[in-house]
Amino acid sequence: MTSETKPELSVVIVDDEAIARRRLRRMLERMPGVAVCGEAADGEAALARIDELTPEVVLLDIRMPELDGLEVAERLPDQTHVIFTTAYEEYAVRAFEAAAVDYLLKPIEHDRLEQALERVRRLDTPPERQELKRILREVTGREQPPRVAARRGDMIQLFDPRRIARFHSEDGYTVFRHDGRNYLLDESIVSLARRLKPWGFVRIHRAEMVNLHHVKALRRVDDATVVELADGQRATVSRRHLRGLKEALGVQ
Repeated sequence: MTSETKPELSVVIVDDEAIARRRLRRMLERMPGVAVCGEAADGEAALARIDELTPEVVLLDIRMPELDGLEVAERLPDQTHVIFTTAYEEYAVRAFEAAAVDYLLKPIEHDRLEQALERVRRLDTPPERQELKRILREVTGREQPPRVAARRGDMIQLFDPRRIARFHSEDGYTVFRHDGRNYLLDESIVSLARRLKPWGFVRIHRAEMVNLHHVKALRRVDDATVVELADGQRATVSRRHLRGLKEALGVQ
């Protein structure tokens, strides 16, 4: 092996979306010194494949039905390097606490994936706790959630969406509550949902969305499902959006 040759890394891809697995495989197959030795579409299958193939690296999706990526990571051998892949930046803290080498935000870029694998090559063992904390500070400081701007008279007020439990449409405006007061936005629910999805917001109705971190309970009221939020608000979930909400909350 010459000094130019990179040591080969064996990789298992774990993602419940076939398209995502295919895309990762195509990127990895174009990288020198990387061998994709297997795939899995859910957590239980991932544990079986990893036990069978003993890869050096697992590219591990966080959001999966039944057993999610964080639960899988906690059951992996200490010598297995974990690179999380996720569309949700809010998972960074838990991901690094589970001893990930790195974490990639979807859609994953080729160069960023190469950087993560190079990091594995530089490590003899998965990072120590102090090193994980350093990486976590770097990652979480890289991007903050977009602010929500509400006009009030001649003033525009900016809000951190992580402190908002619910947005809904009313009389042509988008309405949200903050510290007991209602505010109006010109921005549509569709536009807000697109911007705020990575920070835990999901649609529960064509004219309504909620923050998953503020959900306290789901209740059946007559023939409808009602979501209860931490600030006391309630909202009815449409049949069309009920399954997506339950999946996002990890409930049956």
